[in-house]
Amino acid sequence: MTHVRAELAAAIPGMMKNLEKVRNIGIVAHIHHGKTTLSDNLLAAAGMISNDLAGKQLYLNFDEQEQARLLTINNADVTIVHEYEGQQFLINLIDTPGHVDFGGDVTRAMRAVDGAVVVVCAVEGVMAQTETVLRQALREKVKPVLFINKVDRAIKELKLTADSMQKRFTTIISEVNELIRRMAPDEFVDEWSVDPRDGSVAFGSGYENWAISVPYMQKTGVKFPDIFDFVSTGRSKEIAQRARINDVVFDMVVKHLPTPATAQKYRIPNIWRGDPTSAVGQAMVATNPEAATTFMVTDITMDPNAGEIATGRVFSGRLVKGMELQIAGSKIKNRIQHVSLYMGPERLMVEEVQAGNIAAVIGLSDAFAGTTMSNVPDMVPFEEIRHVSEPVVTVAIEPKHMGDLPKLIETMRKVGKEDASLRVEINQETGEHLLSGMGELHLEITQYRIINDYKVDIQASKPIVVYRETVKGPGGPFEGKSPNKHNKFYFEVEGLPEGVVRALKEGEIPQGKSFKDTKTLVAKLVELGITRDEAKGITAVEGTNILFDVTKGIQNLNETMDLVVDAFKEAVNRGPLANEKVYGLKVRLVDAKLHEDSIHRGPAQTIPAARSGIYGAMVLGGRVLLEPLQKVTVNVPQEVLSGATRELQRRRGEILDMTNVGDLQTIVAKAPVAELFGFASDIRSATAGKVLWSTESLGFEILPAELQGKVVAEVRQRRGLKPEPYDAAYYSG
Repeated sequence: MTHVRAELAAAIPGMMKNLEKVRNIGIVAHIHHGKTTLSDNLLAAAGMISNDLAGKQLYLNFDEQEQARLLTINNADVTIVHEYEGQQFLINLIDTPGHVDFGGDVTRAMRAVDGAVVVVCAVEGVMAQTETVLRQALREKVKPVLFINKVDRAIKELKLTADSMQKRFTTIISEVNELIRRMAPDEFVDEWSVDPRDGSVAFGSGYENWAISVPYMQKTGVKFPDIFDFVSTGRSKEIAQRARINDVVFDMVVKHLPTPATAQKYRIPNIWRGDPTSAVGQAMVATNPEAATTFMVTDITMDPNAGEIATGRVFSGRLVKGMELQIAGSKIKNRIQHVSLYMGPERLMVEEVQAGNIAAVIGLSDAFAGTTMSNVPDMVPFEEIRHVSEPVVTVAIEPKHMGDLPKLIETMRKVGKEDASLRVEINQETGEHLLSGMGELHLEITQYRIINDYKVDIQASKPIVVYRETVKGPGGPFEGKSPNKHNKFYFEVEGLPEGVVRALKEGEIPQGKSFKDTKTLVAKLVELGITRDEAKGITAVEGTNILFDVTKGIQNLNETMDLVVDAFKEAVNRGPLANEKVYGLKVRLVDAKLHEDSIHRGPAQTIPAARSGIYGAMVLGGRVLLEPLQKVTVNVPQEVLSGATRELQRRRGEILDMTNVGDLQTIVAKAPVAELFGFASDIRSATAGKVLWSTESLGFEILPAELQGKVVAEVRQRRGLKPEPYDAAYYSG
């Protein structure tokens, strides 16, 4: 291994400069479809691990919890050299998680790469997370290729013939292409479809170390019936010598996935909204190593020896030790102490990393996942990384020993920085420390790290579900009065059209209160069902909620509007029903009466008046709680099917679909997150352990009417409020 490292150290700096020979790729898949096992074999190609251990060592699952649970929790980066048609190529590879709780890592990884190897299990086929990870890749304009894994299991367990196996492959390929057609950028719909004939699809077994593709068959003479014969007669080792998995997959990567220089031409306009004619805009599109440096941090990891390591993509210029970079949009500067490349759990120190490559940097202590770093003082930051789902489960954490409180606060800040999918709230007034994550497992792993990695003894509350608030129908106009009675605001509220909510979640409508291209934004809103007059009055966007000013010629309103926006933000971040965030709300300011003297309409008067006006209108519109739901996909043998369906129905689960392949039944259901606590152990008991299951976020739906009162009272009491929410009269002043 030392010999390989020395060779790499000598070869890589030169290879990084020739972008035609560089590929940045991610391995993405549904949970347990074999990403990390596949990655093992690809590392064996670089001589980084033994061929005998490849597929069993799970080298990139170097976290203790990853090894114990046999699943990927963190992104793992590695740089590999691969020979293709007599030339050497540098492949920067990121192995990503498949579990829905760690989907944020996948989203962040997709910002750093240009291509993705989508892994699909030949037995299970296209699953919920396959669709999710493909959507994440295509949204970032990352080109996919397909690897159908676990073909050995399909041959041995499903007892498929060679013909029925090929039909199964055709079905999987068609389903993947249908997803690509539905979700790919318009200009790439046809070009990015996968096709076994051109080699953008490969088949194999990560566990048994072999793979095959049509070009490889033509090159070597190994045919699919040969594969079928070798596997079904237990001679997999022989076929692994003739059809090495790393050759097949990396050949596919080199041939079909784009170079950084090609990809940045179409990716930069998608992920950066700055001026394309500016020097920095042109430099990034051209992947110019001699221009100003732009580096986007996609991951932060904590090394016990080195401290914080920021991993990300260099889009222009170069990273060099000693260089000073500024966080875009702020005055904060950090100096680079070391630049390196990830080699799995280790790092290879290099002098510099040029544009088009993925780097690990020590010294960027103020950066977090999603930060844009540059030596251009006024650079426009990259677009925010939009996560597919959001934190829906919360635990309250406190130290077992009060002396550890300062250490806990510091640790929670660190874990929040390390994992951008976590939401950390530290309330110094109430002493409450809240950790919100994607699910039970996400929070369990985070608590384990706080205790074992950061050495803070903690105790946590039972998991609590994060709800949302909205209205059933239109409400208002409602008058909100200022405490001095000299200012009055009149608001109306109603739910936003579904298309607008979707556009807000996808980041197509910008957040905040200052919009650069108002004309385009108004056109977008009109297209999505907002009237033109209303759209012209867009004033602020907060989460999935929009404030429109539809007043005409009200004196002094311009001077007061910033305070109205502050009130709107407060109102939608702490709703009137249970202090939960508000979801999908259209707020219209329809009239206002303001005191002529500005001293009588300051923040202490305006903010409470506008907030009460919004709250009152929501009461009139019929406040309701929304609960988070998840799509649950369960695979079980026929004999334990009834146990699995009973377990789902017991948890307010609604069965959406049931299919079978051989003796294996697939149940697709939707169930509330609140009912899924403890599901893992219960579903195993109900099926005698013969189960594979996964979940995917389905967003929010209205909580059933019979549960509204009970849950609202519980949430309010937990927050120290009276059980009954206030009525409209309370807000009328």
